[in-house]
Amino acid sequence: MPPSVSAFQAAYIGIEVLIALVSVPGNVLVIWAVKVNQALRDATFCFIVSLAVADVAVGALVIPLAILINIGPQTYFHTCLMVACPVLILTQSSILALLAIAVDRYLRVKIPLRYKMVVTPRRAAVAIAGCWILSFVVGLTPMFGWNNLSEVEQAWAANGSVGEPVIKCEFEKVISMEYMVYFNFFVWVLPPLLLMVLIYLEVFYLIRKQLNKKVSASSGDPQKYYGKELKIAKSLALILFLFALSWLPLHILNCITLFCPSCHKPSILTYIAIFLTHGNSAMNPIVYAFRIQKFRVTFLKIWNDHFRCQPAPPADDDLPEERPDD
Repeated sequence: MPPSVSAFQAAYIGIEVLIALVSVPGNVLVIWAVKVNQALRDATFCFIVSLAVADVAVGALVIPLAILINIGPQTYFHTCLMVACPVLILTQSSILALLAIAVDRYLRVKIPLRYKMVVTPRRAAVAIAGCWILSFVVGLTPMFGWNNLSEVEQAWAANGSVGEPVIKCEFEKVISMEYMVYFNFFVWVLPPLLLMVLIYLEVFYLIRKQLNKKVSASSGDPQKYYGKELKIAKSLALILFLFALSWLPLHILNCITLFCPSCHKPSILTYIAIFLTHGNSAMNPIVYAFRIQKFRVTFLKIWNDHFRCQPAPPADDDLPEERPDD
Protein backbone atom coordinates (compact mmCIF):
# COMPACT_ATOMS: atom_id res chain seq x y z
CA MET A 1 0.00 0.00 0.00
CA PRO A 2 1.22 3.55 -0.65
CA PRO A 3 2.31 5.46 2.45
CA SER A 4 -0.37 7.62 4.06
CA VAL A 5 -0.10 11.40 3.71
CA SER A 6 -0.24 13.53 6.85
CA ALA A 7 -1.86 16.95 7.05
CA PHE A 8 1.59 18.57 7.07
CA GLN A 9 2.59 16.63 3.95
CA ALA A 10 -0.67 17.63 2.28
CA ALA A 11 0.13 21.31 2.95
CA TYR A 12 3.65 20.79 1.60
CA ILE A 13 2.29 19.11 -1.53
CA GLY A 14 -0.24 21.92 -2.01
CA ILE A 15 2.46 24.61 -1.87
CA GLU A 16 4.71 22.66 -4.25
CA VAL A 17 1.85 22.20 -6.74
CA LEU A 18 1.11 25.94 -6.56
CA ILE A 19 4.75 26.75 -7.31
CA ALA A 20 4.70 24.36 -10.27
CA LEU A 21 1.48 25.90 -11.61
CA VAL A 22 3.17 29.31 -11.64
CA SER A 23 6.61 28.18 -12.80
CA VAL A 24 5.69 26.04 -15.80
CA PRO A 25 3.28 28.43 -17.60
CA GLY A 26 5.42 31.45 -16.74
CA ASN A 27 8.60 30.01 -18.20
CA VAL A 28 6.80 28.53 -21.20
CA LEU A 29 5.60 32.10 -21.83
CA VAL A 30 9.24 33.31 -21.72
CA ILE A 31 10.25 30.72 -24.33
CA TRP A 32 7.19 31.56 -26.41
CA ALA A 33 8.00 35.28 -26.27
CA VAL A 34 11.51 34.74 -27.60
CA LYS A 35 10.12 32.54 -30.38
CA VAL A 36 7.56 35.06 -31.65
CA ASN A 37 9.57 38.28 -31.21
CA GLN A 38 12.59 38.74 -33.45
CA ALA A 39 13.79 41.56 -31.17
CA LEU A 40 14.40 38.94 -28.46
CA ARG A 41 16.75 36.81 -30.52
CA ASP A 42 20.18 38.06 -29.38
CA ALA A 43 22.58 35.96 -27.31
CA THR A 44 21.36 37.20 -23.92
CA PHE A 45 17.79 36.12 -24.59
CA CYS A 46 18.98 32.75 -25.92
CA PHE A 47 20.69 32.18 -22.58
CA ILE A 48 17.49 33.32 -20.87
CA VAL A 49 15.62 30.64 -22.84
CA SER A 50 18.12 28.05 -21.57
CA LEU A 51 17.43 29.27 -18.03
CA ALA A 52 13.68 29.10 -18.68
CA VAL A 53 13.95 25.52 -19.96
CA ALA A 54 15.64 24.54 -16.68
CA ASP A 55 12.90 26.31 -14.73
CA VAL A 56 10.16 24.54 -16.71
CA ALA A 57 11.85 21.24 -15.88
CA VAL A 58 11.91 22.21 -12.18
CA GLY A 59 8.15 22.70 -12.22
CA ALA A 60 7.33 19.73 -14.43
CA LEU A 61 9.90 17.19 -13.17
CA VAL A 62 11.75 18.18 -10.00
CA ILE A 63 8.72 19.27 -7.99
CA PRO A 64 6.77 16.04 -8.70
CA LEU A 65 9.87 14.04 -7.75
CA ALA A 66 10.30 16.15 -4.59
CA ILE A 67 6.70 15.38 -3.64
CA LEU A 68 7.40 11.70 -4.24
CA ILE A 69 10.49 11.81 -2.01
CA ASN A 70 8.52 13.67 0.68
CA ILE A 71 5.96 10.87 0.76
CA GLY A 72 8.88 8.51 1.29
CA PRO A 73 8.25 5.44 -0.87
CA GLN A 74 10.34 2.28 -0.40
CA THR A 75 12.64 1.97 -3.42
CA TYR A 76 15.91 0.44 -4.49
CA PHE A 77 18.94 2.62 -3.70
CA HIS A 78 19.79 3.47 -7.32
CA THR A 79 16.15 4.20 -8.15
CA CYS A 80 16.10 6.78 -5.37
CA LEU A 81 19.44 8.13 -6.59
CA MET A 82 18.01 8.68 -10.08
CA VAL A 83 15.06 10.52 -8.53
CA ALA A 84 17.43 12.81 -6.57
CA CYS A 85 19.84 13.73 -9.40
CA PRO A 86 17.63 15.86 -11.74
CA VAL A 87 17.54 18.77 -9.30
CA LEU A 88 21.37 18.77 -9.26
CA ILE A 89 21.50 18.88 -13.07
CA LEU A 90 18.95 21.69 -13.37
CA THR A 91 20.50 23.78 -10.58
CA GLN A 92 23.87 23.60 -12.29
CA SER A 93 22.31 24.47 -15.65
CA SER A 94 20.70 27.56 -14.12
CA ILE A 95 23.99 28.70 -12.57
CA LEU A 96 25.91 28.28 -15.82
CA ALA A 97 23.16 30.06 -17.79
CA LEU A 98 23.34 32.98 -15.35
CA LEU A 99 27.13 33.04 -15.73
CA ALA A 100 26.81 33.04 -19.53
CA ILE A 101 24.32 35.93 -19.30
CA ALA A 102 26.71 37.91 -17.09
CA VAL A 103 29.64 37.36 -19.45
CA ASP A 104 27.44 38.32 -22.42
CA ARG A 105 26.38 41.61 -20.77
CA TYR A 106 30.02 42.34 -19.91
CA LEU A 107 31.07 41.90 -23.53
CA ARG A 108 28.23 44.15 -24.70
CA VAL A 109 29.55 47.09 -22.67
CA LYS A 110 33.27 46.26 -22.91
CA ILE A 111 33.48 45.78 -26.70
CA PRO A 112 30.21 47.22 -28.09
CA LEU A 113 31.59 47.73 -31.59
CA ARG A 114 33.01 44.21 -31.92
CA TYR A 115 30.33 42.45 -29.87
CA LYS A 116 28.36 41.02 -32.81
CA MET A 117 31.55 39.67 -34.39
CA VAL A 118 32.63 37.99 -31.13
CA VAL A 119 29.26 36.72 -29.89
CA THR A 120 27.79 34.99 -32.93
CA PRO A 121 24.64 32.82 -32.87
CA ARG A 122 26.81 29.75 -33.46
CA ARG A 123 29.06 30.54 -30.52
CA ALA A 124 26.05 31.23 -28.31
CA ALA A 125 24.57 27.84 -29.28
CA VAL A 126 27.88 26.11 -28.52
CA ALA A 127 28.03 27.86 -25.14
CA ILE A 128 24.49 26.75 -24.28
CA ALA A 129 25.24 23.16 -25.32
CA GLY A 130 28.45 23.23 -23.28
CA CYS A 131 26.57 24.50 -20.22
CA TRP A 132 24.06 21.66 -20.42
CA ILE A 133 26.71 18.97 -20.99
CA LEU A 134 28.71 20.23 -18.00
CA SER A 135 25.52 20.35 -15.93
CA PHE A 136 24.79 16.70 -16.67
CA VAL A 137 28.35 15.72 -15.74
CA VAL A 138 28.21 17.61 -12.42
CA GLY A 139 24.64 16.58 -11.59
CA LEU A 140 25.13 12.90 -12.43
CA THR A 141 28.40 12.56 -10.51
CA PRO A 142 26.57 10.76 -7.65
CA MET A 143 25.44 8.14 -10.18
CA PHE A 144 29.12 7.48 -10.99
CA GLY A 145 29.86 6.45 -7.41
CA TRP A 146 30.04 9.53 -5.15
CA ASN A 147 27.03 8.59 -3.05
CA ASN A 148 26.03 6.90 0.21
CA LEU A 149 25.76 3.35 -1.17
CA SER A 150 28.54 1.89 1.02
CA GLU A 151 26.94 3.18 4.24
CA VAL A 152 23.51 1.93 3.19
CA GLU A 153 24.92 -1.47 2.17
CA GLN A 154 26.62 -1.84 5.56
CA ALA A 155 23.35 -1.18 7.37
CA TRP A 156 21.52 -3.47 4.92
CA ALA A 157 24.00 -6.32 5.48
CA ALA A 158 23.94 -5.80 9.26
CA ASN A 159 20.23 -6.62 9.17
CA GLY A 160 20.99 -9.89 7.37
CA SER A 161 19.56 -8.71 4.07
CA VAL A 162 21.04 -9.49 0.66
CA GLY A 163 20.82 -7.93 -2.79
CA GLU A 164 20.49 -4.23 -3.63
CA PRO A 165 19.34 -2.26 -0.56
CA VAL A 166 15.72 -1.17 -0.40
CA ILE A 167 15.37 2.12 1.45
CA LYS A 168 12.90 4.85 2.28
CA CYS A 169 13.76 7.29 -0.50
CA GLU A 170 15.18 10.48 1.00
CA PHE A 171 17.63 12.93 -0.59
CA GLU A 172 20.18 12.90 2.24
CA LYS A 173 20.04 9.09 2.44
CA VAL A 174 21.43 8.64 -1.07
CA ILE A 175 23.33 11.89 -1.84
CA SER A 176 26.65 12.32 -0.04
CA MET A 177 26.96 15.54 1.95
CA GLU A 178 30.67 15.60 1.05
CA TYR A 179 29.61 15.77 -2.60
CA MET A 180 26.98 18.46 -1.89
CA VAL A 181 29.32 20.70 0.11
CA TYR A 182 32.88 20.15 -1.17
CA PHE A 183 32.10 19.53 -4.84
CA ASN A 184 28.68 20.97 -5.61
CA PHE A 185 28.70 24.06 -3.37
CA PHE A 186 32.38 24.96 -2.96
CA VAL A 187 33.29 24.27 -6.62
CA TRP A 188 30.20 24.65 -8.80
CA VAL A 189 27.90 27.04 -6.94
CA LEU A 190 29.81 29.50 -4.76
CA PRO A 191 32.71 30.41 -7.12
CA PRO A 192 30.38 31.08 -10.12
CA LEU A 193 28.12 33.22 -7.92
CA LEU A 194 31.09 35.26 -6.66
CA LEU A 195 32.43 35.59 -10.21
CA MET A 196 29.04 36.85 -11.41
CA VAL A 197 28.96 39.46 -8.65
CA LEU A 198 32.38 40.73 -9.78
CA ILE A 199 31.29 40.75 -13.44
CA TYR A 200 28.15 42.78 -12.71
CA LEU A 201 30.12 45.23 -10.56
CA GLU A 202 32.47 45.73 -13.51
CA VAL A 203 29.50 46.07 -15.91
CA PHE A 204 27.91 48.78 -13.74
CA TYR A 205 31.28 50.54 -13.43
CA LEU A 206 31.82 50.57 -17.21
CA ILE A 207 28.27 51.77 -17.88
CA ARG A 208 28.44 54.53 -15.27
CA LYS A 209 31.80 55.59 -16.65
CA GLN A 210 30.31 55.97 -20.12
CA LEU A 211 27.15 57.71 -18.89
CA ASN A 212 29.18 60.18 -16.82
CA LYS A 213 31.17 61.35 -19.83
CA LYS A 214 30.37 64.85 -21.03
CA VAL A 215 27.40 64.66 -23.36
CA SER A 216 28.09 66.22 -26.74
CA ALA A 217 25.86 66.72 -29.75
CA SER A 218 27.14 63.50 -31.31
CA SER A 219 26.90 61.38 -28.16
CA GLY A 220 23.14 60.77 -28.17
CA ASP A 221 23.32 57.23 -29.49
CA PRO A 222 26.06 56.03 -27.06
CA GLN A 223 24.14 57.58 -24.18
CA LYS A 224 20.97 55.81 -25.29
CA TYR A 225 22.84 52.53 -25.78
CA TYR A 226 24.46 52.55 -22.35
CA GLY A 227 21.26 53.74 -20.69
CA LYS A 228 19.46 50.70 -22.11
CA GLU A 229 22.33 48.44 -21.09
CA LEU A 230 22.13 49.79 -17.54
CA LYS A 231 18.43 49.00 -17.34
CA ILE A 232 18.87 45.44 -18.63
CA ALA A 233 21.94 44.86 -16.43
CA LYS A 234 19.93 45.91 -13.35
CA SER A 235 17.17 43.46 -14.26
CA LEU A 236 19.58 40.56 -14.83
CA ALA A 237 21.52 41.39 -11.64
CA LEU A 238 18.17 41.17 -9.83
CA ILE A 239 17.68 37.68 -11.31
CA LEU A 240 21.12 36.72 -9.95
CA PHE A 241 20.32 38.19 -6.52
CA LEU A 242 17.05 36.25 -6.31
CA PHE A 243 18.82 33.04 -7.34
CA ALA A 244 21.46 33.45 -4.63
CA LEU A 245 18.81 34.39 -2.06
CA SER A 246 16.83 31.29 -2.97
CA TRP A 247 19.63 28.72 -3.06
CA LEU A 248 22.18 29.78 -0.43
CA PRO A 249 19.98 28.88 2.60
CA LEU A 250 19.73 25.24 1.51
CA HIS A 251 23.47 25.03 0.86
CA ILE A 252 24.15 26.58 4.27
CA LEU A 253 21.94 23.92 5.85
CA ASN A 254 23.94 21.27 3.96
CA CYS A 255 27.15 22.73 5.41
CA ILE A 256 25.66 22.53 8.91
CA THR A 257 24.69 18.90 8.28
CA LEU A 258 28.24 18.03 7.21
CA PHE A 259 30.30 20.07 9.67
CA CYS A 260 28.02 19.82 12.69
CA PRO A 261 26.20 16.46 12.59
CA SER A 262 24.99 16.88 16.16
CA CYS A 263 23.42 20.29 15.47
CA HIS A 264 19.64 20.30 15.41
CA LYS A 265 18.04 21.62 12.21
CA PRO A 266 14.34 22.47 12.64
CA SER A 267 12.46 20.70 9.88
CA ILE A 268 10.52 23.90 9.14
CA LEU A 269 13.79 25.62 8.11
CA THR A 270 14.53 22.78 5.70
CA TYR A 271 11.07 23.04 4.16
CA ILE A 272 11.39 26.84 3.81
CA ALA A 273 14.78 26.40 2.11
CA ILE A 274 13.28 23.83 -0.28
CA PHE A 275 10.34 26.13 -1.07
CA LEU A 276 12.79 28.95 -1.83
CA THR A 277 14.79 26.81 -4.27
CA HIS A 278 11.69 25.62 -6.11
CA GLY A 279 10.02 29.03 -5.94
CA ASN A 280 12.99 30.64 -7.65
CA SER A 281 11.93 28.95 -10.89
CA ALA A 282 8.69 30.97 -10.78
CA MET A 283 10.33 34.33 -10.04
CA ASN A 284 12.17 35.03 -13.29
CA PRO A 285 9.14 35.49 -15.62
CA ILE A 286 7.70 37.97 -13.12
CA VAL A 287 10.95 39.96 -13.13
CA TYR A 288 11.06 39.94 -16.95
CA ALA A 289 7.46 41.16 -17.15
CA PHE A 290 8.01 44.06 -14.77
CA ARG A 291 11.57 45.03 -15.69
CA ILE A 292 12.15 44.35 -19.42
CA GLN A 293 9.81 46.15 -21.77
CA LYS A 294 10.35 43.87 -24.78
CA PHE A 295 9.20 40.92 -22.70
CA ARG A 296 6.27 42.86 -21.25
CA VAL A 297 5.00 43.95 -24.66
CA THR A 298 5.39 40.44 -26.08
CA PHE A 299 3.67 38.83 -23.08
CA LEU A 300 0.71 41.17 -23.62
CA LYS A 301 0.63 40.39 -27.33
CA ILE A 302 0.57 36.62 -26.65
CA TRP A 303 -2.18 37.13 -24.07
CA ASN A 304 -4.28 39.25 -26.41
CA ASP A 305 -3.74 37.03 -29.46
CA HIS A 306 -4.22 33.61 -27.90
CA PHE A 307 -6.19 34.00 -24.68
CA ARG A 308 -8.39 37.11 -25.05
CA CYS A 309 -9.06 36.70 -28.78
CA GLN A 310 -8.32 40.38 -29.28
CA PRO A 311 -5.42 40.59 -31.76
CA ALA A 312 -2.75 43.11 -30.90
CA PRO A 313 -0.39 44.83 -33.37
CA PRO A 314 2.27 42.38 -34.59
CA ALA A 315 5.41 42.15 -32.40
CA ASP A 316 8.50 42.38 -34.56
CA ASP A 317 11.79 44.18 -34.74
CA ASP A 318 9.92 47.49 -34.58
CA LEU A 319 8.87 46.95 -30.98
CA PRO A 320 9.61 49.93 -28.74
CA GLU A 321 13.14 50.23 -27.47
CA GLU A 322 13.92 49.64 -23.80
CA ARG A 323 12.94 52.61 -21.65
CA PRO A 324 13.79 52.89 -17.98
CA ASP A 325 10.78 52.27 -15.80
CA ASP A 326 12.45 53.87 -12.80
